[in-house]
Amino acid sequence: MKMSMDCIPCFVRQAADTVKMSDLSDEEQKRLMQNVLQWISELDFNETPPAVSQSIHRRLRFILPTDDPYRTAKDLHNKMAAGLIPSIRQHINSSPDPLMMAVRYAISGNIIDLGSKNNISHEEIYAALQSTPLQTIYGNVNSFKKAVQKAKNILYLADNAGEIFFDRLLIEQLSGVKITMAVRGAPVINDATITDAQAAKIDDIAEIIDNGSDAPGTILNDCDMEFRRRFEEADMVIAKGQGNFETLSDEQREIFFLFRIKCPTISRHSGFCVGSYVVANSFSLPDYSSGAVS
Repeated sequence: MKMSMDCIPCFVRQAADTVKMSDLSDEEQKRLMQNVLQWISELDFNETPPAVSQSIHRRLRFILPTDDPYRTAKDLHNKMAAGLIPSIRQHINSSPDPLMMAVRYAISGNIIDLGSKNNISHEEIYAALQSTPLQTIYGNVNSFKKAVQKAKNILYLADNAGEIFFDRLLIEQLSGVKITMAVRGAPVINDATITDAQAAKIDDIAEIIDNGSDAPGTILNDCDMEFRRRFEEADMVIAKGQGNFETLSDEQREIFFLFRIKCPTISRHSGFCVGSYVVANSFSLPDYSSGAVS
Protein backbone atom coordinates (compact mmCIF):
# COMPACT_ATOMS: atom_id res chain seq x y z
CA MET A 1 0.00 0.00 0.00
CA LYS A 2 1.74 3.15 -1.22
CA MET A 3 2.07 6.34 0.77
CA SER A 4 -0.34 9.24 0.21
CA MET A 5 -0.06 12.98 0.84
CA ASP A 6 -2.17 12.48 3.99
CA CYS A 7 0.82 10.74 5.62
CA ILE A 8 3.22 13.69 5.56
CA PRO A 9 1.81 15.61 8.57
CA CYS A 10 1.87 12.35 10.53
CA PHE A 11 5.58 11.82 9.79
CA VAL A 12 6.39 15.37 10.91
CA ARG A 13 4.40 14.95 14.11
CA GLN A 14 5.97 11.55 14.86
CA ALA A 15 9.46 12.96 14.44
CA ALA A 16 8.68 16.01 16.59
CA ASP A 17 7.30 13.76 19.34
CA THR A 18 10.42 11.60 19.24
CA VAL A 19 12.77 14.58 19.37
CA LYS A 20 10.84 16.11 22.30
CA MET A 21 11.32 12.88 24.28
CA SER A 22 15.09 13.28 24.06
CA ASP A 23 17.44 15.13 26.42
CA LEU A 24 18.55 17.53 23.70
CA SER A 25 18.45 21.28 24.26
CA ASP A 26 15.81 23.41 22.52
CA GLU A 27 18.36 24.59 19.97
CA GLU A 28 19.53 21.04 19.26
CA GLN A 29 15.93 19.92 18.84
CA LYS A 30 15.25 22.71 16.35
CA ARG A 31 18.35 21.83 14.31
CA LEU A 32 17.40 18.17 14.28
CA MET A 33 13.86 18.96 13.12
CA GLN A 34 15.32 20.96 10.23
CA ASN A 35 17.15 17.78 9.21
CA VAL A 36 13.92 15.80 9.57
CA LEU A 37 12.07 18.19 7.27
CA GLN A 38 14.86 17.74 4.71
CA TRP A 39 14.52 13.95 4.98
CA ILE A 40 10.76 14.20 4.49
CA SER A 41 11.23 16.38 1.41
CA GLU A 42 13.07 13.44 -0.17
CA LEU A 43 10.33 10.86 0.47
CA ASP A 44 9.61 8.14 -2.05
CA PHE A 45 5.84 7.97 -2.58
CA ASN A 46 6.18 4.44 -3.95
CA GLU A 47 7.07 3.21 -0.46
CA THR A 48 4.57 2.11 2.18
CA PRO A 49 4.04 4.51 5.12
CA PRO A 50 5.77 2.11 7.57
CA ALA A 51 8.83 1.91 5.28
CA VAL A 52 9.13 5.71 5.25
CA SER A 53 8.57 5.87 9.02
CA GLN A 54 11.25 3.20 9.49
CA SER A 55 13.78 5.32 7.60
CA ILE A 56 12.99 8.47 9.58
CA HIS A 57 13.07 6.79 13.00
CA ARG A 58 16.23 4.82 12.15
CA ARG A 59 18.02 8.10 11.43
CA LEU A 60 16.64 9.66 14.61
CA ARG A 61 17.78 6.76 16.80
CA PHE A 62 21.28 7.06 15.33
CA ILE A 63 21.44 10.70 16.41
CA LEU A 64 19.51 10.65 19.70
CA PRO A 65 21.13 9.56 22.99
CA THR A 66 18.75 6.57 23.33
CA ASP A 67 17.76 3.81 20.92
CA ASP A 68 14.25 3.57 22.46
CA PRO A 69 12.90 7.10 23.08
CA TYR A 70 9.36 5.77 23.64
CA ARG A 71 10.41 3.33 26.41
CA THR A 72 8.91 5.41 29.24
CA ALA A 73 5.60 5.77 27.38
CA LYS A 74 5.54 2.04 26.59
CA ASP A 75 6.18 1.09 30.21
CA LEU A 76 3.39 3.42 31.32
CA HIS A 77 0.89 1.89 28.88
CA ASN A 78 1.96 -1.64 29.84
CA LYS A 79 1.38 -0.86 33.50
CA MET A 80 -2.02 0.67 32.83
CA ALA A 81 -3.12 -2.26 30.64
CA ALA A 82 -1.92 -4.82 33.20
CA GLY A 83 -4.22 -3.30 35.81
CA LEU A 84 -7.24 -3.54 33.50
CA ILE A 85 -6.77 -7.10 32.29
CA PRO A 86 -8.27 -9.12 35.21
CA SER A 87 -11.69 -7.43 35.04
CA ILE A 88 -11.77 -7.50 31.22
CA ARG A 89 -10.88 -11.20 31.26
CA GLN A 90 -13.88 -11.88 33.51
CA HIS A 91 -16.11 -9.91 31.16
CA ILE A 92 -14.88 -11.89 28.16
CA ASN A 93 -15.32 -15.26 29.86
CA SER A 94 -18.90 -14.43 30.89
CA SER A 95 -19.84 -13.34 27.35
CA PRO A 96 -22.12 -15.54 25.17
CA ASP A 97 -19.36 -15.42 22.51
CA PRO A 98 -16.00 -15.14 24.34
CA LEU A 99 -13.93 -15.35 21.14
CA MET A 100 -15.55 -12.38 19.46
CA MET A 101 -15.67 -10.39 22.68
CA ALA A 102 -11.91 -10.96 22.97
CA VAL A 103 -11.55 -9.80 19.35
CA ARG A 104 -13.42 -6.59 20.26
CA TYR A 105 -11.08 -5.89 23.17
CA ALA A 106 -8.01 -6.70 21.08
CA ILE A 107 -9.17 -4.20 18.46
CA SER A 108 -10.08 -1.67 21.14
CA GLY A 109 -6.53 -1.90 22.49
CA ASN A 110 -5.37 -0.69 19.06
CA ILE A 111 -6.17 2.84 20.27
CA ILE A 112 -2.78 2.78 22.06
CA ASP A 113 -0.95 3.90 18.94
CA LEU A 114 1.48 6.80 19.31
CA GLY A 115 2.27 6.57 15.62
CA SER A 116 -1.19 7.82 14.63
CA LYS A 117 -1.79 10.15 17.60
CA ASN A 118 0.44 11.49 20.36
CA ASN A 119 -0.45 11.78 24.04
CA ILE A 120 -3.21 9.16 24.18
CA SER A 121 -4.80 9.92 27.55
CA HIS A 122 -5.91 7.32 30.05
CA GLU A 123 -9.39 8.82 29.78
CA GLU A 124 -9.49 8.14 26.03
CA ILE A 125 -8.38 4.55 26.56
CA TYR A 126 -10.91 3.96 29.34
CA ALA A 127 -13.70 5.45 27.22
CA ALA A 128 -12.80 3.17 24.29
CA LEU A 129 -12.80 0.12 26.56
CA GLN A 130 -16.16 1.01 28.10
CA SER A 131 -17.77 1.15 24.65
CA THR A 132 -16.07 -2.05 23.46
CA PRO A 133 -18.86 -4.58 24.21
CA LEU A 134 -21.28 -2.55 22.08
CA GLN A 135 -18.99 -2.16 19.07
CA THR A 136 -20.03 -3.76 15.78
CA ILE A 137 -17.23 -5.69 14.10
CA TYR A 138 -17.20 -5.16 10.34
CA GLY A 139 -15.65 -7.39 7.73
CA ASN A 140 -15.09 -11.13 7.56
CA VAL A 141 -16.18 -12.37 10.99
CA ASN A 142 -17.50 -15.74 9.85
CA SER A 143 -14.42 -16.61 7.81
CA PHE A 144 -12.26 -15.58 10.78
CA LYS A 145 -14.16 -17.96 13.07
CA LYS A 146 -13.90 -20.80 10.57
CA ALA A 147 -10.16 -20.24 10.11
CA VAL A 148 -9.65 -20.31 13.90
CA GLN A 149 -11.55 -23.61 14.14
CA LYS A 150 -9.40 -25.21 11.42
CA ALA A 151 -6.00 -23.79 12.38
CA LYS A 152 -3.36 -25.79 14.22
CA ASN A 153 -0.53 -23.26 13.91
CA ILE A 154 -1.32 -19.53 14.21
CA LEU A 155 1.18 -16.71 13.73
CA TYR A 156 0.00 -13.60 15.58
CA LEU A 157 1.65 -10.32 14.52
CA ALA A 158 1.57 -7.85 17.41
CA ASP A 159 1.40 -4.10 17.10
CA ASN A 160 1.95 -1.79 20.08
CA ALA A 161 3.02 -1.90 23.71
CA GLY A 162 0.05 -1.73 26.08
CA GLU A 163 -2.14 -3.08 23.27
CA ILE A 164 -0.23 -6.36 23.53
CA PHE A 165 -1.95 -7.11 26.86
CA PHE A 166 -5.31 -7.11 25.05
CA ASP A 167 -3.80 -9.38 22.39
CA ARG A 168 -3.02 -11.82 25.20
CA LEU A 169 -6.75 -11.97 26.07
CA LEU A 170 -7.53 -12.99 22.49
CA ILE A 171 -4.75 -15.58 22.43
CA GLU A 172 -6.25 -17.11 25.60
CA GLN A 173 -9.38 -17.85 23.56
CA LEU A 174 -7.42 -19.70 20.87
CA SER A 175 -7.10 -22.85 22.94
CA GLY A 176 -5.69 -26.11 21.57
CA VAL A 177 -3.66 -24.30 18.90
CA LYS A 178 0.07 -23.64 18.63
CA ILE A 179 0.46 -19.86 18.82
CA THR A 180 3.54 -17.89 17.89
CA MET A 181 3.54 -14.15 18.57
CA ALA A 182 5.89 -12.00 16.51
CA VAL A 183 7.00 -8.56 17.69
CA ARG A 184 9.33 -5.96 16.16
CA GLY A 185 13.02 -6.77 16.01
CA ALA A 186 14.10 -3.38 17.35
CA PRO A 187 12.42 -0.33 18.95
CA VAL A 188 10.39 1.95 16.68
CA ILE A 189 7.76 4.41 17.95
CA ASN A 190 5.71 2.55 20.62
CA ASP A 191 5.58 -0.75 18.73
CA ALA A 192 5.94 -3.84 20.91
CA THR A 193 9.27 -5.62 21.25
CA ILE A 194 10.17 -8.78 23.18
CA THR A 195 10.41 -6.68 26.38
CA ASP A 196 6.72 -5.75 26.04
CA ALA A 197 5.63 -9.30 25.16
CA GLN A 198 7.39 -10.57 28.27
CA ALA A 199 5.75 -7.82 30.36
CA ALA A 200 2.38 -9.18 29.18
CA LYS A 201 3.56 -12.72 30.01
CA ILE A 202 2.83 -13.86 26.49
CA ASP A 203 5.50 -16.53 26.96
CA ASP A 204 3.16 -18.32 29.40
CA ILE A 205 0.71 -19.11 26.58
CA ALA A 206 2.62 -18.71 23.29
CA GLU A 207 6.07 -18.70 21.77
CA ILE A 208 7.54 -15.23 21.29
CA ILE A 209 9.77 -14.36 18.33
CA ASP A 210 10.86 -11.09 16.77
CA ASN A 211 10.74 -10.41 13.05
CA GLY A 212 14.26 -8.99 12.79
CA SER A 213 13.01 -5.63 11.49
CA ASP A 214 12.69 -2.13 12.92
CA ALA A 215 9.77 -1.11 10.67
CA PRO A 216 6.44 -0.14 12.31
CA GLY A 217 4.74 -2.80 10.21
CA THR A 218 5.79 -6.08 8.58
CA ILE A 219 7.93 -5.53 5.49
CA LEU A 220 8.67 -9.13 4.58
CA ASN A 221 11.87 -8.50 2.62
CA ASP A 222 13.22 -6.60 5.64
CA CYS A 223 12.40 -9.43 8.09
CA ASP A 224 14.79 -12.25 8.93
CA MET A 225 14.66 -15.70 7.36
CA GLU A 226 13.25 -17.42 10.46
CA PHE A 227 10.30 -15.05 10.63
CA ARG A 228 9.60 -15.46 6.91
CA ARG A 229 9.65 -19.24 7.31
CA ARG A 230 7.12 -19.00 10.15
CA PHE A 231 5.00 -16.66 8.04
CA GLU A 232 4.88 -19.12 5.14
CA GLU A 233 4.28 -22.22 7.28
CA ALA A 234 1.51 -20.87 9.56
CA ASP A 235 -2.00 -22.22 8.96
CA MET A 236 -3.38 -18.80 9.90
CA VAL A 237 -1.86 -15.34 10.20
CA ILE A 238 -3.52 -12.72 12.42
CA ALA A 239 -2.08 -9.22 11.99
CA LYS A 240 -2.88 -6.40 14.39
CA GLY A 241 -2.92 -2.71 13.55
CA GLN A 242 -2.73 -0.37 10.59
CA GLY A 243 1.02 -0.73 10.10
CA ASN A 244 0.66 -4.44 9.45
CA PHE A 245 -2.31 -3.76 7.17
CA GLU A 246 -0.35 -1.17 5.17
CA THR A 247 2.58 -3.53 4.62
CA LEU A 248 0.82 -6.88 4.16
CA SER A 249 -2.56 -6.23 2.54
CA ASP A 250 -1.19 -6.97 -0.94
CA GLU A 251 0.57 -10.21 0.01
CA GLN A 252 -0.46 -13.35 -1.85
CA ARG A 253 -1.57 -15.38 1.14
CA GLU A 254 -4.60 -15.21 3.40
CA ILE A 255 -4.14 -12.88 6.37
CA PHE A 256 -6.73 -11.72 8.91
CA PHE A 257 -6.22 -8.07 9.86
CA LEU A 258 -7.66 -6.87 13.17
CA PHE A 259 -7.62 -3.11 13.64
CA ARG A 260 -9.49 0.12 14.08
CA ILE A 261 -9.73 2.44 11.05
CA LYS A 262 -7.95 5.66 12.02
CA CYS A 263 -7.51 7.64 8.83
CA PRO A 264 -9.16 8.28 5.44
CA THR A 265 -6.34 6.57 3.51
CA ILE A 266 -6.89 3.26 5.31
CA SER A 267 -10.64 3.75 4.95
CA ARG A 268 -10.29 4.04 1.18
CA HIS A 269 -7.98 1.05 0.93
CA SER A 270 -10.02 -1.25 3.18
CA GLY A 271 -13.54 -0.18 2.23
CA PHE A 272 -14.60 0.56 5.83
CA CYS A 273 -15.42 3.89 7.46
CA VAL A 274 -13.09 5.74 9.85
CA GLY A 275 -13.68 4.53 13.41
CA SER A 276 -14.82 1.04 12.39
CA TYR A 277 -13.67 -2.08 14.23
CA VAL A 278 -12.57 -4.39 11.44
CA VAL A 279 -11.71 -8.04 10.87
CA ALA A 280 -10.52 -7.95 7.27
CA ASN A 281 -9.60 -11.02 5.22
CA SER A 282 -6.88 -10.14 2.71
CA PHE A 283 -8.54 -12.39 0.13
CA SER A 284 -11.78 -10.39 0.36
CA LEU A 285 -10.57 -6.78 0.32
CA PRO A 286 -12.34 -4.57 -2.24
CA ASP A 287 -10.33 -2.54 -4.72
CA TYR A 288 -10.91 1.06 -3.67
CA SER A 289 -7.57 2.32 -4.96
CA SER A 290 -9.14 4.41 -7.75
CA GLY A 291 -11.93 6.11 -5.83
CA ALA A 292 -13.45 7.02 -2.49
CA VAL A 293 -15.47 4.72 -0.32
CA SER A 294 -19.18 5.18 -0.98
